[in-house]
Formats: sequence, C-alpha cells, structure tokens
Amino acid sequence: MERTYASPSSGDLAAVSTSMSAPATSPRPVRVIPLQHPNITTSSSSSPPYLISVFSRWFTKLRRMTFVEWIQLFLPCCRWIRTYKWREYLQVDLMAGITVGVMLVPQGMSYAKLAGLEPIYGLYSGFVPIFVYAIFGSSRQLAVGPVALVSLLVSNVLSGIADSSSDLYTELAILLALMVGILECIMGLLRLGWLIRFISHSVISGFTTASAIVIGLSQAKYFLGYDIDKSSKIVPLIKSIIAGLDKFSWPPFVMGSVMLTILLVMKQLGKSRKYLRFLRASGPLTAVVLGTAFVKIFHPSSISLVGDIPQGLPKFSVPKAFGYVKSLIPTAFLITGVAILESVGIAKALAAKNGYELDSNQELFGLGVANVLGSFFSAYPTTGSFSRSAVNHESGAKSGLSGIVTGIIITCALLFLTPLFKYIPQCVLAAIVISAVIGLVDYDEAIFLWRVDKKDFLLWIITSTTTLFLGIEIGVLVGVGVSLAFVIHESANPHIAVLGRLPGTTVYRNIKQYPEAYTYNGIVIVRIDAPIYFANISYIKDRLREYEADVDSSTKRGPEVERIYFVILELAPVTYIDSSAVQALKDLHQEYKLRGIQIAISNPNPEVLLTLSRSDVVELIGKEWYFVRIHDAVQVCLQHVQHLKHMPFTPKSSPSSSPRAKPPSLFERLLKRRGENRSLTDVESGDSQPPISEHTDSQSEPLLSRRP
Repeated sequence: MERTYASPSSGDLAAVSTSMSAPATSPRPVRVIPLQHPNITTSSSSSPPYLISVFSRWFTKLRRMTFVEWIQLFLPCCRWIRTYKWREYLQVDLMAGITVGVMLVPQGMSYAKLAGLEPIYGLYSGFVPIFVYAIFGSSRQLAVGPVALVSLLVSNVLSGIADSSSDLYTELAILLALMVGILECIMGLLRLGWLIRFISHSVISGFTTASAIVIGLSQAKYFLGYDIDKSSKIVPLIKSIIAGLDKFSWPPFVMGSVMLTILLVMKQLGKSRKYLRFLRASGPLTAVVLGTAFVKIFHPSSISLVGDIPQGLPKFSVPKAFGYVKSLIPTAFLITGVAILESVGIAKALAAKNGYELDSNQELFGLGVANVLGSFFSAYPTTGSFSRSAVNHESGAKSGLSGIVTGIIITCALLFLTPLFKYIPQCVLAAIVISAVIGLVDYDEAIFLWRVDKKDFLLWIITSTTTLFLGIEIGVLVGVGVSLAFVIHESANPHIAVLGRLPGTTVYRNIKQYPEAYTYNGIVIVRIDAPIYFANISYIKDRLREYEADVDSSTKRGPEVERIYFVILELAPVTYIDSSAVQALKDLHQEYKLRGIQIAISNPNPEVLLTLSRSDVVELIGKEWYFVRIHDAVQVCLQHVQHLKHMPFTPKSSPSSSPRAKPPSLFERLLKRRGENRSLTDVESGDSQPPISEHTDSQSEPLLSRRP
C-alpha cells in the first residue's frame, strides 16, 4: 500500500513549535492513506445527468431482450407455461382451483351485498377478472376477486351519490372498476409501485383493524332483523343499532350466530391441523348449504332471503355515467392504494415462499388489466384476497392454472347454480363476511408494537381511532399524513454520534454504545447517519455547536487543552448532500475559522466528494484535511494539538552565574531518551499517565507513528 507522511498542513507545526517556549522539535511523520480527489472536469463530462443515464440503461436493456423475453414481458403467464411440469403440478392446481372456487362463490355474493350491490355482481367480479389476471398477472398463487375492504369503500362512497337500489348505483360501481384499473395500469407502466412504501405497516394494520370492525357492525342488520344506517363511522352505526332494538327478531340472530360459530370452528380447525385444512376452504359452502337446507325444510318467514339471481354469463357493455368521474377520483385513488397494499404485499410473500421473483410493477399492470376488462363485463373493483390466496397456497397451487380452474367454477355457478342461490338466507352471507374480517382485527400487532416501538404503536392507535370515528377516507389520510410526518421528523433530526476509539484498536464507535471508547482533548469526532440537505442542516449545525461546547475532560485522553481545535466529520453514511447543505458547510467553516477551529472530513462518499469539489468546499477547507480513515484524521489532528499545547518556559542559566555543566554520560543520555519515548507512547495510547505495565496490546496501532 502506498504511504505518505505528514499532511501538508504539518508544515505549520514547525512555525507553531518555534513560536512557543518549548525547544523546537521537528514534527514526527504521520502515516496517512492518501484520499483520491475527483477531477471536476473529467467527472462532470464523463457522468451524464441522472435521467439520461436511467433512460440509457433502460433502452440498453430493451435492445438486449430476446423475442421470448418480449413475450414474457407482455404475457407473464408464459413464464410458468414454459416450465410447467404437468405430471407434478396439474393435480395440485386442479384441487387448489376447485377449493378456492367453492370458497369464492358464497364469498363473492356476500361481498357484493356489503358493497350495496345485488349478489350476482359478486359472481361477475369473480368471472372475467380471474381469467385476465391468470394471463397478465405475475403471481402464481394470488386469488383475485371481490374483497371485504374494497367492497366497504365502494359502499361508503356510492351511498352518498345514489340509492343502492337504483341502476345508477350499479353503473357507478362498474365505472369505479374501470377507473381503478386505469390507475393501476398507469402506475405499473410508469413503475410507480415504490410510492406505496411511504405507508408504514402500522398504518396498514390500524386501518384494516378499524375497517374490519366497521364491516362487522355493518352486517349486524342481517343478524338483528332490521335496517340500520349505512355509515363508515362507528358512532352512527352503534346509535342506529341501539335505536332499533325494539324491532329485534330472534330467528335470524340465532341462525346467523350458529352459522358464524360453525365458520369460526371450521376455520380454526383448518389452521391448527394440517389434515383438516380443507375445512377452512369449505366453511362458507357448508354454511350456505346448511342455511339453504333449513329454509327449504322449515320455510321461516322472519328470515330474509337473497331472492332471484339472473342466470347466465354477463354480457359485454361499456361502463356508463362518465359524468360522475370527477367525484369518484378520490375513491379510485384510495381503492388503488388499498389494492396495492393488499395484493402486492400478499403476492410478494407468496412468491418468496414458493421460490420465484415477482415484479411489483408487472403485478400492478396485471391487476389493472383485470379491472379494466372486468368493468366491460359488469364487475366492480377487485383485488387480491388475503384469505383465498392463503387457501390457494395451502392447497398447493403451483401456477396460474389454479386461477383458471377457479374461473371455470364461477362460470359453472353462473350457468347452472343461480336458481338455487335464491334460497340462501342473508344472515348466512353476513356470517361469512364477519368470519372473514375477524382475522383482520390485528390486536396482536398492537401488543407487539407497544412492546417494541411506542412510536409505531401511537401511529397504529391514531390510524385506527380516526378510521373508526371519522371515516375510512379521513382515517387513511390521517394515518398516511402522520406516517409521513414521522418520516420527515426523522429525516430532519438525523442520528448524530460522537465517536471514540476502542481501546487496543484503530476502530472508532459511538461512545454512548461503547462507554469504554475514549476521545481526545481538543478533538471532536462526529458521525452523521443520514443524507445532509436543507431540512436537517440546521439541526446538524446546532448539534455540532453542542459537541464543541461539551469538553468533559473525564472521558478524554491525550494532551490537556482547554478547548476544541478540530472537528472531524465522518461522512461515510452520508449518501447525498444538497446545495443548501453545501452553503451551510461553508458558513460553518467560516464560523469555526474565526474561533480557531479546523474541520476535517473522513471517508466521504464519491458523489458527496464530487459535490464538495464542484462547490469549492474542498479548496475552502483544504485538500489536506480530507482523509480515508478516521484514524488518519485523528493522527494528524492529535499531532497539531500536541504542538499547540502550552509548554512551560524554562530560562537558561548564564555562564557567569552557574558553573559549567558536566556533559551527560552515555547512561544518562539513554535514560533521557527512554523518558521521551515513554511520554510519546503515553500520548499515542491516549493515556496522560506513565504506563504501569510494560506489556502492550499487539493489535493496537500507534496513534502517532514513530520514525522508521
């Protein structure tokens, strides 16, 4: 390794030493690894702008793509078709598809009722979108179709525009599917899936928990036997339930409670015992069969039924009511966000478990195409279902063929089974919805957050509370807003650590984490653990001033001085620095210069160093004050501090007043030299006291290198 010696600034040391009263001694050389400074002209001409480089890499990738890769880009199903193992996968895919299909039929009708639509639209939403997603979607286990949360959002917004029994209500729900699909396609094509990363898991958990409670209360009318007000807020729902208690009917309550108990027991048995996992998927169908059989046998007049359901496949039709597009835009964005959170999160988890990669943007595009084409066949917004996807995975699904089988089951139900659906009790469908959303009440997550991170627990409480009492839209906005506020606060108040040297090493670590690490008098070593930009530069400057004023001599070593002479900034974690931070750094340098303090920079990122070079900060501070390692910076700074230390003045005796001194013997000269070497060793080891033991750590590198 190439070695250089004392920093160019060490030339000033001789002048400092001669101006003091101590005998003039030449500075000892310090081994410092040279830092390579960028050539501004070469760097600026060789590195193209960011956007140009991104598009250049993108076009290069497209040019290198083969014909098969182009086909797979537009039709992701070709990826699993080319590698499909028919003998191994066909049977499990058929079983998984049938299981999910049997589960989707009653669930689809239940979720359509939750959305304020006729049950048939739940089956329509599980027809075309499933086939389309199997072709354009990239996940092999995700089960697409109507879900409870999206259904609640549809009901919440459309009930304020039109009556649920009117044709306009249905047209608006279908138009909403078209708008959601277009938004998802645009986000997928523009590769904007990363935007959803700004929504934390605490927000998602709090939102889904509150929404599950609202969904459960909204289904209470089918259990109680009387209508309650439609609302996405918990207070109006509870008031409406209490106000109508005089109309309570016990037959639907008893039937609904019994069916809900059966569903929960079957779900629990299916989760806890692998050989009974088929019970989890067959629970909704079992409830529908038992409820229908009871109605057919006893004909109870107090239990409301689903009624007539049209038979046959949906016809092609273009969505209407485009005059309401403007009023539906906020809800379309909200449903798109929920769809991304629910679908992409599930799809990524399932892809990781099954050993293949999943492109989030391709997934968005597949969901978008499914919603767009589904809207032309009377489907309302659909997305990936957590419960059905879990069942699909547990049933052993290996490819999108299981989705195609599920679509065939829905097709058969539309063609042949709809006459039987008219006898399904509505309380049974409500029990299916409630059993599905109970699992979304994530109180375990709240307990975990309270134990691990109080800030995330507060975020969970804020999101769930505002969703319950102020509505779903406001709950989402408040949750996302508070989440972003936390991100901004953390960014504007980055972690800054004072570093110290671990004994026996040249490693520097946070002195709060490692109390045994020691610092040096006259030197402050600061590590900034974040990009430096306009929002946090003021905070960083304030903290640096605090560290400058804090000179606790009990934790410091080396030459004893009364103030700080050097501030070493460790910039390895700093990945970016903007123009505001550059200007603030210049101001800080001038401020330090007036007080006789020198800034030293350690291990800057190449991009950061290039920015500092272009803004003349490198020249302003001095190239000799940029170092590869903290240890190099400390070596140079400590040598300066050692020479800046005030040395006592000892006057020489005049020849007339004292006898002529006897020249020292060889033994005396050896003792004197040994004493000098010991004092230098004390400085290098960070101890101002003479060494007690002659044993030294072989791994410790001297802080001030001796001459060879």
